[in-house]
Amino acid sequence: MNLVVDCGNTRVKYGVFENNQIIEFGLITNDFNAIFLKFKSINKVIIASVTQQHTVIQALIPKGISVVLFSNNLKLPLQNLYQSAQTLGSDRLAASIGSFTLFPNINVLTIDAGTCIKYNFVNNKNQYIGGAISPGLNMRLKALNHYTHSLPLISFDENYDNLTGTNTQNSILSGTQIAAACEVESMIERYLALYPDLKIVFTGGDANYLCKQLKNRFFADEHLILKGLNATLNYQ
Repeated sequence: MNLVVDCGNTRVKYGVFENNQIIEFGLITNDFNAIFLKFKSINKVIIASVTQQHTVIQALIPKGISVVLFSNNLKLPLQNLYQSAQTLGSDRLAASIGSFTLFPNINVLTIDAGTCIKYNFVNNKNQYIGGAISPGLNMRLKALNHYTHSLPLISFDENYDNLTGTNTQNSILSGTQIAAACEVESMIERYLALYPDLKIVFTGGDANYLCKQLKNRFFADEHLILKGLNATLNYQ
């Protein structure tokens, strides 16, 4: 039984896997040991982190359990052709491995809509090429407030879908949330022009909102990064 841990910018998520199936997932709280008490068959752990929180998590793992830190230096299911491989975020690579487990030998664009919106392209030779990083929805909302004198801080609205804002609040929502959806749609169209057989996979906390705004239907998987980490752990 495997435990996978994803230390993101805003949350620390975990998944418990048995026979490649996720049987429990959630957010890690102060009661981390409860996971090991509930699942006594956990014998392997993999931790990925875009922060330094992995050091805290690693110290809490009981002795005798094998622990792997996710990095580009591991044996990976994908060939990593990113030019600055050592600076590639673990979340970007793990999400792409998750998509690879769903669509091997196919051109795949993975879009992870979290703190940032990350685009990750893997070709049909199972090679990670790269992609793009842009501000996430909440980051855009905070930036308008932080870098201006008069624009208020507006909370993300998962139900907002008006193109034309008729007041300041809605204009901000349109300029952040709707504009972000337009960005994503344009990026997808450009990739499709190059790779007509492209598969598109969404994940991340804002994936559902963005998918609702887009014309096409895509595959979405909220556990994509956890599945990519589990696949990597099993690949060692």
